[in-house]
Amino acid sequence: MQPSPDFRKYTIAVVVPCYRVEKEIQSVLLGIPKYVKHILVVDDASPDATAEIVAALAKKDKRIALIRHAKNQGVGGAMASGFRKALELGAQIVVKMDGDGQMDTSHVPELIMPLINGQADYTKGNRFRDFVSLQQMPLIRRVGNMGLAFLSKAATGYWNLFDPTNGFAAIRAEVLAQLPLERIDKSYYFETSMLANLYLLGAVVKDVPMPARYQSEVSNMLIHRILFQFPFKLLGTLVRRLVLKNYIYDFTMGSIYLLVGLPLLLFGLTFGIVKWIQYASLNLPAPTGTVMLPTLSVLLAIQLLLSAIEIDLRSVPQEPLSDPL
Repeated sequence: MQPSPDFRKYTIAVVVPCYRVEKEIQSVLLGIPKYVKHILVVDDASPDATAEIVAALAKKDKRIALIRHAKNQGVGGAMASGFRKALELGAQIVVKMDGDGQMDTSHVPELIMPLINGQADYTKGNRFRDFVSLQQMPLIRRVGNMGLAFLSKAATGYWNLFDPTNGFAAIRAEVLAQLPLERIDKSYYFETSMLANLYLLGAVVKDVPMPARYQSEVSNMLIHRILFQFPFKLLGTLVRRLVLKNYIYDFTMGSIYLLVGLPLLLFGLTFGIVKWIQYASLNLPAPTGTVMLPTLSVLLAIQLLLSAIEIDLRSVPQEPLSDPL
């Protein structure tokens, strides 16, 4: 095993978005490793004493800088403020760490090593590799995360990720500088929105296995937000990715398969349903040709779309944009 490098020679910044975390924020900040040069805490108009606690800690630890929002902007808005400040301070690597204590700071080296070595542009924690700690996750949360993870992979194109919604992440500054931060979603859809924009850049994203910690913290994410907002946002992300990737930035056989397969599927289903209703209302059997036309159209469309999906699975970015530090 190779010895860990001296992380103090790198300019590492940690961004901590905060909202209603007055009970956990002190232990989180005190646990951040000493080699981190900048700790940027973004108080997202939290109504509790979070900002006061951070301000008191900042007097003792000069690495801590408090950024306050007058109006709540959501985790994405808080991260955008932290990202801009980190770039302004000249950070080489920016780590995102929530203020609720769920993320074990001892795993920061595992998160940033692929970035230092030039193996990835963006790294994310993966909670689903540690089956022992995974048992601590509530069942409903586990099932919800698994389902949301699959939909997020399909929407963003990062099929190689097993836990794309994980909030423990790190990014190389030169890649972060290329992201349109004003387009990153400000809500809890932030993580998926980041991946969607990184995919369009061709950034390599790497999973880093690590356990999650579930203690006494209360999540600010409401179930109705997931059920009613995420499906529409995921669909929008998927459509945007497919259009930009296949018809704006590139044009491949996958583009042709989609261009032919989707209209063919729509025609087959529509024609078949209309004719089925028509002949059923007349109590007559449909002619063989009328049955075969939509059937063949749907079968051919499915074959074309499966081929397009296979090409998409093999299109995950493999070559990092960043060089070793």
